[in-house]
Amino acid sequence: MKLRGIDFGHVLDASGARGFFGDGHLFHPFIPGLSFNHSTFVAKTTTLHPHRGNANLCRDGMTPRILPQPSVKVNLRAAAVLNAYGLSGPGLRALLDQRRWQKMTSPFMLSFMAIAGSPQERLEEVRGFVRVLKAELPNFAAPVGLQVNFSCPNVHADKHIDDFAAHLNEYQQLGVPIVVKLSAAQDVELALRIAAIDGCDALCVSNSLPWGTFPERIDWKGLFGERSPLERFGGGGLSGAPILPIVADWVKKAFGSGLRKPLNAGGGITQPSDVDVLVNAGARSIFVGSIAIVRGWRLQKTIDHANTLLAAAQSIAA
Repeated sequence: MKLRGIDFGHVLDASGARGFFGDGHLFHPFIPGLSFNHSTFVAKTTTLHPHRGNANLCRDGMTPRILPQPSVKVNLRAAAVLNAYGLSGPGLRALLDQRRWQKMTSPFMLSFMAIAGSPQERLEEVRGFVRVLKAELPNFAAPVGLQVNFSCPNVHADKHIDDFAAHLNEYQQLGVPIVVKLSAAQDVELALRIAAIDGCDALCVSNSLPWGTFPERIDWKGLFGERSPLERFGGGGLSGAPILPIVADWVKKAFGSGLRKPLNAGGGITQPSDVDVLVNAGARSIFVGSIAIVRGWRLQKTIDHANTLLAAAQSIAA
C-alpha cells in the first residue's frame, strides 16, 4: 500500500499487535515459530493523555503483564479473542520521550484516538495531539503514517461524522498519510463519506466487533456464554476467525458501492487461505493481529503468502 509516495507494504500489523514499539508482547516468546517478519509495524493506539483503561500493565505503564488479563478472554478452539483493553497507555508525550519511534529506519504507522466525552473536548484532544507530534516529526528518521482510530468498541464516546471531518482537517497539518480505522459494524455509507473527506488517504477495516453485534452471524453464546465475560468492562470487542466472513462481505460491499480509496483489510485472518478471502473481496493490502494469539505458529506463513499473493495482484493490475 503506497500512500503519498511511501511504501507501507502489502501486510501491516493490527495496531497493538506488537505493542507501542514493536517489541511484541511478553507471551510472544512462548509461541513456537511466532514471527512478524515482512510485515509493517503499526504501533498500539495511544491517547493524548495517560489513560488507565482496563489492562494490567507493568511498572513502565506501557507493557501488559504476562499474567492472564481480566479484560481479555480467549477461545482457542474457535480462534476467537474478546478484549476490553480500553486503550491503556501512558499518553503521547511519554511515548515520544522514549525516543524509540524517532530511531526507527523503516516506514511505520502510529495510531491515535481522541476519547474525551464531548465533541469539543475531542477536537481539543486532536489539536493537542497534532501540536505535540508535529513538533517532533522532524526528528523521525523514517517516514511515518498515522492510523486514526474511529471505531474502538472499548471506548464509549459519542462520535459523529461531522465532528470527525473537523478532526481530519487538523490531522492534515502533520503532512503525513492518514488512514482511518473503521469497524465492519459501521455502515459502508459512513466509510464512503469519510473516504471523500480531504485528508483521508486510506481506510482500514475492521476493528474488533462490539459484543452482541451480528447476532444472526456470530454465536456469542457458543463462544463465550450467555453474557459477556467482560460485561463489567462494557462487553468488549471480538476479533479472530468468527469475524472474517463479516469483514469480507463489508469489503466487497464497499468496493461495490464505489470506494476508490485504498483499503487495508483484516480481522479474522488465522491462516494463509484467509488472505485469499479478503483479496477476492477486493482488498489490496491486509493486516494481521489476533492470529499471533490464537494461531501464532501460522503467522509467518500467512504473512509470506499475503506478500506473494498481493504482489502478484499488483503486477496484474499494473
